[in-house]
Amino acid sequence: MLEVKTLDKPDERRDFPRGHLEAVHMTDLDFAVATFEPGWRWSESVAPIAGTDSCQIHHNGYVVSGRLRIRMDDGAEGEVGPGDVFVCPPGHDAWVVGDEQCVVYDFAGTMAKEYAKKE
Repeated sequence: MLEVKTLDKPDERRDFPRGHLEAVHMTDLDFAVATFEPGWRWSESVAPIAGTDSCQIHHNGYVVSGRLRIRMDDGAEGEVGPGDVFVCPPGHDAWVVGDEQCVVYDFAGTMAKEYAKKE
């Protein structure tokens, strides 16, 4: 069965300090659009909601705009920007680089279902 949804009318929106997430839920796909404002950092903006020291969500992402720096718990670091497709396993911190908001599409599913969700 064909399913079509528009990001203009997400199924849900979750707000957190310096950002928000919009999600659509479909059969076999939970899709998230995350918007992070300048100054956003996971360990400051989302950790209090998640209750963990680092992000425990797996990400399969595509960066639409802006830049993110990602530091894994083992100390490895990298940066993603517009046009980059990335896979990031659980156990990391991330923050916006520069003065431009960062918009990320996440196809992994867990972000759309659990990220920054207040229980």
